[in-house]
Amino acid sequence: MSWACWAAALVPAAMLAVLLLRRVWDVDIFWQLKLGEIILAHGGPISREPFAALHLGEPLPAIGWLAQASMAFVRAIGGWDGLRIYDSLCWLGGFWAVAAACRLRGASRLAVAAALVLPFIAALATASIRPQSYASLCFGLLLALQRLELRPLPAIALGVPLLLLWQNLHPSVSVGALALGIQTALGLLAWLRDRSRPLPIGPAILSLAAIGAVFATPDGVSILAISAKNAEMSLAIGASEWRPLWIEGNWTNAVPVLAVAIVALFLVLRQQERREPRELLLALALFILTATAYRFVLFWALALVPVIARAVTRAMTGSEEYANTQRTAPRGLAAAAVLFVAAITPIVAPTRFAPTLPLGAIAYLKTLDVHGTIYADFPYGGPVIDAGWPAWHVAYDGRYYRYAREEWQYNGGIENGYVPLVDVIAKWHPAAFLIQEEHNAPLAGELARSRRWQRVYRGPDGVVVYVPRRPSQRR
Repeated sequence: MSWACWAAALVPAAMLAVLLLRRVWDVDIFWQLKLGEIILAHGGPISREPFAALHLGEPLPAIGWLAQASMAFVRAIGGWDGLRIYDSLCWLGGFWAVAAACRLRGASRLAVAAALVLPFIAALATASIRPQSYASLCFGLLLALQRLELRPLPAIALGVPLLLLWQNLHPSVSVGALALGIQTALGLLAWLRDRSRPLPIGPAILSLAAIGAVFATPDGVSILAISAKNAEMSLAIGASEWRPLWIEGNWTNAVPVLAVAIVALFLVLRQQERREPRELLLALALFILTATAYRFVLFWALALVPVIARAVTRAMTGSEEYANTQRTAPRGLAAAAVLFVAAITPIVAPTRFAPTLPLGAIAYLKTLDVHGTIYADFPYGGPVIDAGWPAWHVAYDGRYYRYAREEWQYNGGIENGYVPLVDVIAKWHPAAFLIQEEHNAPLAGELARSRRWQRVYRGPDGVVVYVPRRPSQRR
């Protein structure tokens, strides 16, 4: 079985290679990077809106400010290739941290490999360069702390800073509060049944710290209203990651999730003795959240790692394969393979961007020396901001919490032809339009017929750019 041991050691490097070969597809990372650059120049979070044309100078939430600043810093030093490696290591770091803790607590190498591969398959579709990668790292580190079962003092000393850092990197520390709350509740029940068992002092203190960390950002208690508005607007717009698995838009995402869930359930049911209720309850709770809102799939995948590692280790205990995997382990092979992949992949496969990003249209618009508001389809607002601010502002972008419900309804009216071109011009006074002509067909049609606007670019993806005609060109 030495070949299996070698394969298991190479699993982390294979995961990294898969991530590095994926295209950058998330549209929001662009405005986040530009905001990060402003934060770095300012020396801290900024409090006033810099991008949205109709909201300039208004109060600006500081959601994920530390992630934005750190990622902007990495891109400034290493470019997109450096940022891609950094982001991938953060995203995978959560999986690797909890897997390493399982290994230290006695899980077999093959069990740990299986516990990495299956959850990785379930969550892979969500992977792109974005602050959520920090959430993966922080949640994985918290699960590792739980799995290591440290004494209260070191657990608290490590856990409290982690929770505070997590919320300022990505506003999802409430998931950590859920994990810690389950651990505390089960520990308390065990103590009530048997007073010889220790009270869950460490988990209880960390649970309170996690709740406090929710508000330990520049936004303070207003984070609740901001998060609620973001969720409300995301659902109103129909963002698929906020919707349940059973809607048609998430059917493709549901396939790996359900497949991995079935395999994990089979493995757990095969090993009925010595289950860990805390891990099972957390995985179940996060699966229910994932089923109702796909955006939780990354957290569910991380919670599966210790569950699968336990189940597969127990299935192999006492077998010849288990003995072989315990004896044969190339030391340093996993780390060396990861370093090799991180070094070589950017050379043989530089950063690629998804064709859904209108980078060609934006690059052309940059050559025209346009200044002012660029009216773009809202998913394109992020790339427009990154390429052109401060010369460019946007009508809309992907920050759902930035715009009121009425503004999103107005956007829908434009896309469905209820709001005419003349009203769009009167509202924003655009210096240019950058839209996808099928997605925004009514507006694209009016622009094509207008004597005041000239199409100067059309990409193979159907993205068109219109700028005002000079008076001599109008007929």
